[in-house]
Amino acid sequence: MSLLDVRDLAVSYNGRRAVEGISFTVEPGETVAVVGESGSGKSTTAHAIIGLLPGNATVDQGQILLGDTDLATWSSRRMESVRGVRIGLVPQDPANSLDPVKTIGAQVGEVLRIHRRGDRRTIARRVVDLLTRVGLPEAEALARRYPHELSGGMRQRVLIAIAIALEPSLIIADEPTSALDVTVQRRILDLIDDLRTEFGTAVLLVTHDLGVAADRSDRLVVMKDGRIEEQGPSAAVLADPRAAYTKQLLHDAPALSVREFRTAEPPVREPAIVVRDLVKEFRAGPSAVSRAVDGVSFEVAHGTTHALVGESGSGKTTTARMVVRLTRPTSGTVEIAGAGPGRLFRRHVQLVYQNPYGSLDPRQSVAEIVEEPLRNFRLGDRAARRARVGDLLERVALPKDLLTRKPRELSGGQRQRVAIARALAVEPEVVVLDEAVSALDVTVQAQILDLLEQLQRELGLTYLFISHDLAVVRQISHTVSVMNQGRIVESGSTSQVFTDPGHEYTRELLAAIPEPVR
Repeated sequence: MSLLDVRDLAVSYNGRRAVEGISFTVEPGETVAVVGESGSGKSTTAHAIIGLLPGNATVDQGQILLGDTDLATWSSRRMESVRGVRIGLVPQDPANSLDPVKTIGAQVGEVLRIHRRGDRRTIARRVVDLLTRVGLPEAEALARRYPHELSGGMRQRVLIAIAIALEPSLIIADEPTSALDVTVQRRILDLIDDLRTEFGTAVLLVTHDLGVAADRSDRLVVMKDGRIEEQGPSAAVLADPRAAYTKQLLHDAPALSVREFRTAEPPVREPAIVVRDLVKEFRAGPSAVSRAVDGVSFEVAHGTTHALVGESGSGKTTTARMVVRLTRPTSGTVEIAGAGPGRLFRRHVQLVYQNPYGSLDPRQSVAEIVEEPLRNFRLGDRAARRARVGDLLERVALPKDLLTRKPRELSGGQRQRVAIARALAVEPEVVVLDEAVSALDVTVQAQILDLLEQLQRELGLTYLFISHDLAVVRQISHTVSVMNQGRIVESGSTSQVFTDPGHEYTRELLAAIPEPVR
């Protein structure tokens, strides 16, 4: 008998089907990865299994067998006897999944108190044991701290401690590493693997990242538009995918697709960007100063892409903000070839942010968003600006029927294309892209990266590409600087840095990339 047996499951939101007749099993002690893009139904499936569907969702048909018990018809209140005890959940966002006004110890201990697993002292000891087990240092002191005092990786370990507190037979990990740096991601996935080995716990891993799924799962379930496209042993599915959609996911996954490094011709004129001895200090208290960027120097040749890579807190985004003059350096210089002073600088250098939804005015239409830089710089009359907007949408492969829509009516990939069109409106020579594809599904990410390469070839653009994802950097950049704790620890051509890294930190970042399927 399977540990979990999902049979012909269908789920609707307000009468609209989100999951349509899916079936799969999870055996004791194995990891099954459910893979798909946003809207594929993978998270809906996970939430149906653990009984955490929102109020507007209904299970229309099918069975969810945990052993010989069908959970499909159980009420949320009845499911409380299963959650934590037989099924644990590691949710996606550690920042929003922990109560900001409760200590870490109180939140880990809550599941033990609810299920009456000992008196106060027993629970306190168990909390410290759990925090230690998931690799958190000084667990007794950490139990008295609050979520905001912990890093993202530490918060995710707390969520894992909560999930394993009652040693359930199944853990559902719903995008458990999507918000984490690549090295932290690897440590969290290693931890889940270790716990699975120690306790014999099965794992249902829900992810949009085919690289993570390929690296960590025994079997794969590939979902698209609420249906299962393909399933089977991971090695077999990835080595010989049958469904066209699986083939596309495999092709688009930067960690799994084997591509040639980008190379650039030697520059024949002065560099487009020259950064020298850049320093940025922030006041950390009445007398303390924190140095976020410490003596950073690099150059970017015209028409090429230079990547700044590193984990959160490495200083790469602060560096980018100084390059585009959104942050004033404490010392050092940034020179952009051909960039004028004041407002003219903005015509020459543009920025594309990580979150396209947050960077677009929700009150404006697509046409108004793209046209705004043209109005600000008084470029052309109304007819000329409208024609230019139409041309820009065509250039970023968006249909003109989107012109009247608002950002909320667009997908994530469409919003990012609008942000790129807006950045190109005033014909800049330099574009700074700050984690511009990290929030996108893998196929949309691949489309945006292909678009950026095409625009660079056609327009001669120079890119400064900020990312924590070396698999993406390997695909898009000609040269790279690796940052750690505010300093550049290694620089060179992408092929050189990836094939012969000289610094231990670079080797650690590279080791966190899943190996391509061969």
